[in-house]
Amino acid sequence: MLKSENAALLIIDIQGNLYQSMHEKEALRENLQKLIKGTAALDIPVIVTEQVPEKLGPSIPEIASLVDEFHPIPKSSFSCCGEPRFTDRLEKTGRRHILVAGIESHVCVYQTAADLLRLGYEAHIITDCISSRTAENRHAGIERMIAEGGRRTSMEMVLFELLRTAEGDVFRTIAKIVK
Repeated sequence: MLKSENAALLIIDIQGNLYQSMHEKEALRENLQKLIKGTAALDIPVIVTEQVPEKLGPSIPEIASLVDEFHPIPKSSFSCCGEPRFTDRLEKTGRRHILVAGIESHVCVYQTAADLLRLGYEAHIITDCISSRTAENRHAGIERMIAEGGRRTSMEMVLFELLRTAEGDVFRTIAKIVK
């Protein structure tokens, strides 16, 4: 089971030009917003990446505005693990359970999850916070991540698993977020 003190959230490449072409992009954005708000209530660190931002644009404002101390890591490698600034920041968190969200499922998200698993991290694949340009590619990426050892979960499932109990202020905050 996940514990908030062992978890970090990774948001991969939710950028303007790329985001605009995603399958079911509005549902993706809404779920990501809930996930970021929920993990903030649980005091979970967030790492954001941007794929070649000079070409694909910056992270969309609806996501960037929710991340405290927003400092996205630019990258050109598809896997976030191919960028030393990412691996350095991830190691500094001391967290081993990585909540994986972003785009595109079959490229950057898949390659990152595979590398995280290879490096000994647990990759929790938040399926309703991941997309691609087509439903087929989204599904293919998720299936490969699961086949390689990633743990399938959803935004609500992961937040309530981290929460553990239906008591207290954090529970009330998260209950309001997911509704």
